[in-house]
Amino acid sequence: MVFRPKLLDTLRSYSKGKLISDLVAGLIVAIIALPLSIALAIASGVGPEKGLYTAIVAGFVIALFGGSNVNISGPTAAFATIVAGIVATEGLSGLVIATILAGIILVLMGVLRLGSLIKYIPFTITTGFTAGIAVTILVGQIKDFMGLTFPEGAAPVETMEKMEAIIESITTVNWQSLLVGVLSLAILIVWPFISKKIPGSLIVVLLGSLAVNLLDMNVNTIGDLYQITSALPKPELPAIDLGLILHLLPNAFTIALLAGIESLLSCVVSDGMINDKHNSNTELIAQGLGNIFSGIFGGIPATGAIARTAANVKNGGRSPIAGMTHAIVLLLILVVLMPYAAWIPMPVIAAILFMVAYNMSEWRRFLHICKTASLGDILVLVATFVLTVVFDLVVAIVVGLILTCVLFMKKMADSSSARTWDKDGVKAIPDGVMVYEINGPLFFAATDKLLDLPRDDGLKVLILRASNLQYMDSSAIHSLEKLVADAKVDGVTLIFSHIHAEPLVRLQKAGLYDAIGEENFCHHIDEALARAEAILAEEVK
Repeated sequence: MVFRPKLLDTLRSYSKGKLISDLVAGLIVAIIALPLSIALAIASGVGPEKGLYTAIVAGFVIALFGGSNVNISGPTAAFATIVAGIVATEGLSGLVIATILAGIILVLMGVLRLGSLIKYIPFTITTGFTAGIAVTILVGQIKDFMGLTFPEGAAPVETMEKMEAIIESITTVNWQSLLVGVLSLAILIVWPFISKKIPGSLIVVLLGSLAVNLLDMNVNTIGDLYQITSALPKPELPAIDLGLILHLLPNAFTIALLAGIESLLSCVVSDGMINDKHNSNTELIAQGLGNIFSGIFGGIPATGAIARTAANVKNGGRSPIAGMTHAIVLLLILVVLMPYAAWIPMPVIAAILFMVAYNMSEWRRFLHICKTASLGDILVLVATFVLTVVFDLVVAIVVGLILTCVLFMKKMADSSSARTWDKDGVKAIPDGVMVYEINGPLFFAATDKLLDLPRDDGLKVLILRASNLQYMDSSAIHSLEKLVADAKVDGVTLIFSHIHAEPLVRLQKAGLYDAIGEENFCHHIDEALARAEAILAEEVK
């Protein structure tokens, strides 16, 4: 079934004990998600409350309709760069449209059963752009971490522009901001060795807010830069502009692709943790619905969050009720505690995002690929990484996929080979007969193997041995049509030996099976050689 939410199966055997476990897990995950949602919203160039709107609305909807029992969804670092770019160029209305479009695309992907196609995105590309996103997040937070003052009117959007502005403003370091940032980062690094139950991000938010406000430090807080609101998210749609929709479609496809990859990867990880199996198409539909509602209620793009999902499992969450609870708890926090978010220092937010960037960079995996992979894979990895940092995610993914396809085709073409059998080999080959063996796929990048077939003036029968030919494309069929026509002019009979079912069907559809003749398709090379001898004998008569 394309769409069957896991909640339906869960409720059949639900119990009071499972409910308590889910409620506790949902509460703990909400505490973890609170500072992350605020920090990721700020990194995305929007108000801090929009991160909570996303975790509340999308988190609840995706848990309700999702194809995983334990996946926790909300804002993630993967979207920060692309969202910030959309906001900078198209404003919040453009972001709403892009988020809703991405949601619609995700729903269509699920309905069309494309959940399994995500696996065709190469590992080198996902690793490359993930590391690139980590670098862009890190660069984007240096200003707040160091308390820099950019030149008046400077509003850099691209990563390289931010780097240039940072270098130009390096003499404006606010040492109090830098001190708060360094101490916050140190606590975040050390805290996991002290306690794994209470998230370090919550600790630095509390300690940093108290220190900056009680000591009256000259450090920017969220309240200095953003207008804080505890209002509930309200549905609102921007004016529909067909031109803007078409302009935002590439970004929407990128958001949808990222959401699909990250959410399904999160599902795979959690499946292994609880010995379960998610429904990928249902999860894509749920992710789409979550993003549609997130856009309508003023949120940003959402997807499954691997770290929050793992925390959910480790704290006893075993059903979608935990994800729904996490969203409800965040809603209560929004209403009751959101005004106090104005106290949170910006260097603390920057330190939290530094850790997010470090954790998502997976630099060890990046280096491992560089040490062990082929030159082509390394090229795709590095190109995707560099393009993500220097340009944007859309360019990086498109170029990465093109590079991957080109390199794959080259490998396939290189794996294809052809050779003429030696007359003095294992099999006795009569005079006037040539055995030409084709190995590997025969497609447009390898048809020269067929076109470069050696010619012999005394040739009467050409045997094409195809025992290792599994695939032929239209270019190969076209080359073969030319070969058949030339053979007819030269009075040469073509015989196929060992041809497989798929190439045979292609030949039949192209009319070449009839042109060559059913009697000239043999199951074995001995049968083909016997057929060749019979043809030679007939010509002698």
